[in-house]
Amino acid sequence: MPPIPGSGLAKGLAVTLRTMTKKTVTAQYPDVQPELPPRTRGVIGLFEENCTVCMLCARECPDWCIYIDSHKETVPPAAPGGRERSRNVLDRFAIDFSLCMYCGICIEVCPFDALFWSPEFEYAETDIHELTHERDKLREWMWTVPSPPALDPAAEEPKELAAARKAADKLAAAAAPSPTNPTAAAPSPTNPTAAAPSSAEPKPVEAKPAQRPAGPAAAEPKHTEPKPTAPKPEPAPGATPDQPTDQPGKRPGDQPGEESAG
Repeated sequence: MPPIPGSGLAKGLAVTLRTMTKKTVTAQYPDVQPELPPRTRGVIGLFEENCTVCMLCARECPDWCIYIDSHKETVPPAAPGGRERSRNVLDRFAIDFSLCMYCGICIEVCPFDALFWSPEFEYAETDIHELTHERDKLREWMWTVPSPPALDPAAEEPKELAAARKAADKLAAAAAPSPTNPTAAAPSPTNPTAAAPSSAEPKPVEAKPAQRPAGPAAAEPKHTEPKPTAPKPEPAPGATPDQPTDQPGKRPGDQPGEESAG
């Protein structure tokens, strides 16, 4: 369907009429500061205490507008007998905002949270050389950085807070006084059936007689009577204990040299 002649003009006049009915609002800048979004990219603030001179921000900057100078110092051992350590000390941290493209790569790659976005935008200069700001100015802008937005109430707790909370709970449990009866456990709310142990003495367990296994192998033992033994003959009168009397083929009354008959 071909467009109706003058439809574009009608649409433009409709927009004009809608705008004419609205109340005019004029931003009274610079007397009244504008309300900027919380993530406005104005300038970069430096938190010097967190900087370890790792040089990651300067290496990753696509415009090479970050200048860092440092030197090494020897730190004495923390304990006697320890080893001395060396650390980097920051001497200069400057950003040339005439070259900066506000990409935010330096803030994202910083592993120690030393760089932050500040909504400050009033840093215009008449000379381009004055747009290179040193660490003192960057530190002043650090205090204009807004606080981070609150997390979603249903969001998961950060791992750092969870680890710190767990460590604090362990220290509190270790510092708490031990109960008089540490073996007695109180019933937990998750297990209502678990009750505290009673103070009554346990009942002695009666020993049960061993039961015999059923079957043919469990027959009662037979009682066998002992066999009678023959009485020993009495020694003959006049015989000595060393002289045996029960020699084969002789009687107790026989004299020596006499043989028994048939």
